[in-house]
Amino acid sequence: MLIGIDVGGTTTDAVIVDGNRVVKTAYVPTDHDNLLKCLLGALDELVAGVDTAKVERVVLSTTLITNMIAEGKTDPVALVLIPGPGTNPKDYNLGESIILDGAVDFRGKEIDPLRENQIKEAASQIREKGLSRVAVVGKFCQRNHSHELKAGEILAAGLPGAHIELGHKVSGQLNFPRRAATTMLTAATKDKYQKFAADVASALAERKIKAPVYILKADGGTLPLDRSVGMPVETIFSGPAASIMGVLALTEPGQTSVVVDIGGTTTDLALILSGQPLLSSKGARVDSLLTHVRAFAVKSVAIGGDSAVAFNGSSLTVGPHRDGPPMCLGGGMPTPTDALRVLGLSSIGDGAKAEQAMQILGKGLGCSAAEAAQKTVDAVVERMVSEIEEMFREWESEPAYRIWEIMSKEKLSAQNVVGVGGGSPPLVPLVAKRLGAAAVVPEHAPVANAIGAAVARPTLTLNLHIDTEKGEYDVAEEGLTGRVSDRKMSSEEAEKLARRLLSERAERLGIGEYSGEAEVTYSEVFNMIRGWSTVGRLFDLRLEILAGLLPAWRRG
Repeated sequence: MLIGIDVGGTTTDAVIVDGNRVVKTAYVPTDHDNLLKCLLGALDELVAGVDTAKVERVVLSTTLITNMIAEGKTDPVALVLIPGPGTNPKDYNLGESIILDGAVDFRGKEIDPLRENQIKEAASQIREKGLSRVAVVGKFCQRNHSHELKAGEILAAGLPGAHIELGHKVSGQLNFPRRAATTMLTAATKDKYQKFAADVASALAERKIKAPVYILKADGGTLPLDRSVGMPVETIFSGPAASIMGVLALTEPGQTSVVVDIGGTTTDLALILSGQPLLSSKGARVDSLLTHVRAFAVKSVAIGGDSAVAFNGSSLTVGPHRDGPPMCLGGGMPTPTDALRVLGLSSIGDGAKAEQAMQILGKGLGCSAAEAAQKTVDAVVERMVSEIEEMFREWESEPAYRIWEIMSKEKLSAQNVVGVGGGSPPLVPLVAKRLGAAAVVPEHAPVANAIGAAVARPTLTLNLHIDTEKGEYDVAEEGLTGRVSDRKMSSEEAEKLARRLLSERAERLGIGEYSGEAEVTYSEVFNMIRGWSTVGRLFDLRLEILAGLLPAWRRG
């Protein structure tokens, strides 16, 4: 038995999966001020009468990190940058930062030493501001950690008890602004996420659930909960990732589909190309910041079944805010859910109260309740169609899409619109009709996200850079460095090293059994020539365990 729990904007959904069957489902309202309570409430409802000793795996999809950032509840962070020459940190939109002199070049050679007095002065400034969390990020320090390590050591001496996050330990990928943003967000969320993870583990133990617990990441892969505390921002956008994995689980394999996940508060849009979810080449965007968090190319639109419907003269607006549940479910304001009930497209809630909601709206618009309901549904569909068409333009700029277009010899169009989430059964057919596409609303669509979390397998990426002239390698994902002795290393030997390092990293993260499934998704070699001789080679390789489903889900 597998358990999946998804914390959505309006409801927290949970499922028990046995093999390829959904055995039981549960729903509780989401309390954004106490997500742990929601998770455990759904869990308690789900396992009532179930032998928890048979549970083999629990996977959570949570909005904790997303909400912390969106609501400004993250811990304040002092950002210390070592940008080197040629860049202006003020252009990065990272907020206030402390700038240190010193520089490392792209191959990791120190070209300008640090000034210890500057670092001590930075510690003094941070102490005066009362900050206890610090992010230290140097340009190209993933190739040579010395500047970040030294700055961190001096800052720690001047700031006893401070939590100091070093950029090369968060991400070793190129692109200094994204690495700085990712490190800053890690420092801002780590302590609260660590407490959340500890509380979840403790609560599960109290319920006699001894199965391993995982968290769903933004790229649709799972990671053991205890290992995720070092990389909390990996869990941002795990909700949209859960909807994509749910669609993969509930539809035929190998299809190309637009995913439309309609919840109470938001609608998430995503794309699956020939059975493979489209990844964002730029990483997850958090507010205005681009990060190194590997994530699906998704978009959240502030419109859903519980969106507030208002009128101004003869015009009608839906969303972006939610004032509570629909009137048909005890709320006080008209919503699209009320409109769907009046039009006979839904059987949710009290029909008389839904009629009352549309009468209120119709009075303001100067029309009947039925006409007000139709105007509301038309406005929702029009907004969703417009957002999907806009997303097509964004998706087409992704390198992975361009490769798919060449390989498949076809132009992307909305062939299938797959709807999941509570609002999908009545709305997705209307959206698909407007787009000239086939509508697919699979069985268990309302709990697809929880199913997707339950049956998602781990993902892992390893980016390896080798400089044989220097005799060094570095792994971007964890700031790991090592030595190589063969200046004439072959591509086959470089791949062998990458696979060994990925296997070791997978073991450290508790997902070693999946390392054999890693694929080489990028490989480049560059010979370094001096005079008439080859003095070394530069290798860049990427190995990935791609998003997918546990084999048991497809059996039977």
